[in-house]
Amino acid sequence: MQRASRLKRELQMLSTEPPPGITCWQTEERIDDLRAQIVGGTETPYEGGLFSLEIKVPERYPFEPPKIRFLTPIYHPNIDTLGRICHDALKLPPKGAWKPSLNISTVLTCIQLLMAEPNPDDPLMADISSEFKYNKQLFTEKARKWSQEHAVQKNTGVVEANKQNTEDQKAKFLKREAQHAAEEPPKRTCV
Repeated sequence: MQRASRLKRELQMLSTEPPPGITCWQTEERIDDLRAQIVGGTETPYEGGLFSLEIKVPERYPFEPPKIRFLTPIYHPNIDTLGRICHDALKLPPKGAWKPSLNISTVLTCIQLLMAEPNPDDPLMADISSEFKYNKQLFTEKARKWSQEHAVQKNTGVVEANKQNTEDQKAKFLKREAQHAAEEPPKRTCV
């Protein structure tokens, strides 16, 4: 019961005051199965990408951290090929830093920061970590390429659809304005 009421409050907060670049919602009727999207940060290799995440909320939440993984492939030293994330906020003490005062919004913000500033000293992907440490230019090129292939291209249809919707809305507005102007009697000016 505590989990359900807390999750409702958190989801309400995420919908009314989401952190910049982050959205989160519940899938269908299951409150313990959430989806989130994080926009790749500016001046990072992930810029322009929209990264989808899956969030599974355990029965003992908030006393156990949510299980979060990337659904969108991402080239990152702290995120493996299955989308699992190595971050202290997602682990219980003594190895982790999860505590019940944290919430899903905070954890998603931590993941967004991890995307911008990888931690090569605690990697899930040792080869990517070495590349990040010793050949940052190559890491950046590969991460940008993965983002373009997996996180940006999927959004072009949405972006184009939004452009089309904007044009359609603009045309409808202009048509309504023209009809409205035609229906109004001419205004008389005082002489």
